[in-house]
Amino acid sequence: MHLSPDEIIYWQYGLFKLNATIVFSWVAMAVLVVGSWLITRKLSIGLQRARWQNLLEMVVIAITRQIEEIGLERAQNYLPFLGTLFLFVGTIALATIIPGFEPPTGSLSTTAALAVCVFVAVPFFGIREQGVGGYLGSYVKPTFIMLPFNIIGEFSRTLALAIRLFGNMMSGTVILAILLSIAPFFFPLFMTVLGLLTGMVQAYIFSILAAVYIAAATRTRDTRVAISTEQ
Repeated sequence: MHLSPDEIIYWQYGLFKLNATIVFSWVAMAVLVVGSWLITRKLSIGLQRARWQNLLEMVVIAITRQIEEIGLERAQNYLPFLGTLFLFVGTIALATIIPGFEPPTGSLSTTAALAVCVFVAVPFFGIREQGVGGYLGSYVKPTFIMLPFNIIGEFSRTLALAIRLFGNMMSGTVILAILLSIAPFFFPLFMTVLGLLTGMVQAYIFSILAAVYIAAATRTRDTRVAISTEQ
């Protein structure tokens, strides 16, 4: 039993290793890129639309509504980043039903990389909405004493994101392996379905948490805009 796809080495040259985490991460990205190209190459604005286009529009509308419900105005500005996060983790979760597929999210390096993406995106969107001064000023509100706590909070929530996704995805793999050794017929099928559901839930929660963090970084500008609009 492999506790992590990092343990599966396909090629190695000195310090350079090509493990299952890297391979299947690129496989998932390739599937998303090729799939998006195939779906969007012949989009229609008429009444007659392909089933794939209807599915794509449903996914985009659902993600956009979730972003708006969290409190992010102009959801289309955040859709590429948050939508990609959800689709990447969700695609990996769905692919776990394929025999031989090793989910990259079972490696802490993958979940850490995803968390770092959120860590970078939060100040990026915050600065874009509020400006450098407005965003950095939020670290000393309501008093400058909060500066070290806010900085620690930025790093701690990034670490929590990585460990949380890793723990939830890894637990399903470990439980499945244990049950497979005890009852190799019925339990694996049940746990595969349960793991599929868990993976999709984790994709949703991870994306929602990323959206919440971004909303917290951009809320000052959005609040000012709302107030000026009402006036």
